Amino acid sequence: MTKAEKVQFVINTLEKLYPETPIPLDHKDPYTLLIAVLLSAQSTDARVNTITPLLFEKADNPYDMVKLTVDEIREIIKPVGLSPMKSKGIHGLSEILIEKHNGQVPVNFEALEALPAVGHKTASVVMSQAFNIPAFPVDTHIHRLMYRWNLSNGKSVTQTEKDAKRLFPEDLWNKLHLQIIYYGREYSPARGWNIDKDIITKTIGRKSVLK
Repeated sequence: MTKAEKVQFVINTLEKLYPETPIPLDHKDPYTLLIAVLLSAQSTDARVNTITPLLFEKADNPYDMVKLTVDEIREIIKPVGLSPMKSKGIHGLSEILIEKHNGQVPVNFEALEALPAVGHKTASVVMSQAFNIPAFPVDTHIHRLMYRWNLSNGKSVTQTEKDAKRLFPEDLWNKLHLQIIYYGREYSPARGWNIDKDIITKTIGRKSVLK
């Protein structure tokens, strides 16, 4: 198979398996999505979804969030891990949204990445899932699979993102990054991986992975 054929095989297989791609993190608007994505760093979406209702009950917008202290936020979000950094980030970015953006989440990468505790991946998720602007957020699943599928060298998430954007059509990015995540969780996990169930890697995987 040529590289173009491999890419098409990935697209076709994922479309068959995951014609629908619900957003894994529960939210109701760009602000609650931003907070949920920030909380999901080094945690699972399932765990975040158990904590966000408790937080959003007290504050689901920046104006209510800044009324809470950093310690109060930290107490609620403790179970998701990294709570000292995340609670400061949530409080700090809520202040900035009020001061600089009329309480709204900005619709551009530069402004998003300037917010405390918001990196490029978080900004990409918000742009893609809240505003439907083409982005390719690379998480651990996508990074692992792009390497296993021999579509990227696995050196860095920055390189993986560049390769994904170069190989896949832009109009598919927003759906495809979610399809790859769902596939990685179900068929190509980091641990307890059964290559026989992983049809994509079995078909196009790099030789060193298939040994």
